[in-house]
Amino acid sequence: MVLKENKNTTDGKEENTDPPNTPETDEQKNSDNGNSPEEIDGQKGLEDQLNEQKNKVLRLSAEFENFKKRKQREIDEFKKFANETIFRQLLSVVDNLERAIDSASDTVEEISLLEGVKLTHKELLKLFESFNVKGVEAENQPFDPNFHQAVTHAQNNDVPDNTVTNVLQKGYLLHDRLLRPAMVVVSKGTEKQTQKND
Repeated sequence: MVLKENKNTTDGKEENTDPPNTPETDEQKNSDNGNSPEEIDGQKGLEDQLNEQKNKVLRLSAEFENFKKRKQREIDEFKKFANETIFRQLLSVVDNLERAIDSASDTVEEISLLEGVKLTHKELLKLFESFNVKGVEAENQPFDPNFHQAVTHAQNNDVPDNTVTNVLQKGYLLHDRLLRPAMVVVSKGTEKQTQKND
């Protein structure tokens, strides 16, 4: 009896072993394509890291360019003012030549000496000009403490107060940097002085 029942089930009806048709989920589709959700997240993470590294490289490149420009400016500045100490020492030579010219008299022998000193002075000033060393404008200019050094005050109503009336020693600039301030006499009005005293 038991054998017959088994035969009936096997002979009469075939068992359906196929799995039921169910729609594929996104996970299954992705697993069929070889891209699991973990792999997609991993790819996004890698892309983010790649973008971050690109930004770092761009920032480093910009910083390096700025560094190169800054160094070039420093080198140019150094070249521009490298001769500063030499010109400081030459200024005293120019001063002595100017004093010699001023103190020379009109005798025949000293005239030739005076001409030689003048030529030497002229050559030194040409040398200064070739290296952008210029004299500071001082006489009859308003007193400027950045370029002038006041030695004394002189009472003078012919010019406005704080005007340079006399230059005792010339000042010089190297490019736009002060090598030495001009030593000057500055005007002071007498009327204002008496009014203050009253």
